[in-house]
Amino acid sequence: RFSLRIYLYLSPVIVPSILTTLWSACKAETEQNVEKVKGMNTFQMHCLQISQTCLLFMHLISAQAVKLNSMETRSNITESHVEVLKRNSQGNERKIKFSFDSINIYIYVVLTHLYPTDRKVAFSASLAAPGQQGHTGPFNTAITLVYRNIYSNIGNAYNPTTGIFTAPVRGLYLFRFFMYGWGDNSARTTAALHKNGHHIAIAHAHQASGGISSSNGVSLLLEVGDVVNMNLWAGRKIFDDENRHSTFSGHLLFTM
Repeated sequence: RFSLRIYLYLSPVIVPSILTTLWSACKAETEQNVEKVKGMNTFQMHCLQISQTCLLFMHLISAQAVKLNSMETRSNITESHVEVLKRNSQGNERKIKFSFDSINIYIYVVLTHLYPTDRKVAFSASLAAPGQQGHTGPFNTAITLVYRNIYSNIGNAYNPTTGIFTAPVRGLYLFRFFMYGWGDNSARTTAALHKNGHHIAIAHAHQASGGISSSNGVSLLLEVGDVVNMNLWAGRKIFDDENRHSTFSGHLLFTM
């Protein structure tokens, strides 16, 4: 406590000189890294700001501790001086507490922005647009199915023009898909879930006549920017009408 009071009393003299020294030492390196900083994304910039802030305070505290230890060995402070230090240190203690509280708040705000815990992402859509019905396919090549009748699209992560879902945050997502068709020996009903262009799972049905249906679902860990879509295989078909047989849905379970 005695050392802390000395530190608080002398900090108005020590801090400016140390900050000047630190600034001179860091300026050259900062100028060399300008181009690197320009290429950083938002996540990297926030992390850099946090690390630089913490590093500056670590250097500041370490430098002042060394200087204070050196001064203590040469000091001859009387009891009357201690009483003066007690009175002067109260205001400085509040200032230091305020500074560290401000840093904690800044870090909390940044991390909350980077890793939101209440992010809401969900969509659900059926294949046929309102007022339309019939088969999609068969085609000579595989296509991305575009589900045009939107029930919900919270977060706007699903694109009803392209049929592609793009993950806005890193997390675990649940996807479900249902399909319907009419029995036909020449064209089966098969659709597959794709992640970043790679096959994940299919729903498949085949019989000679009558209505046929199939469904499937998976939970996927997605990174920001990962894309998920439904793919209709070449030579296959899928049916939908106002009864909304064929649907595609997904939602964020939790962020990670």
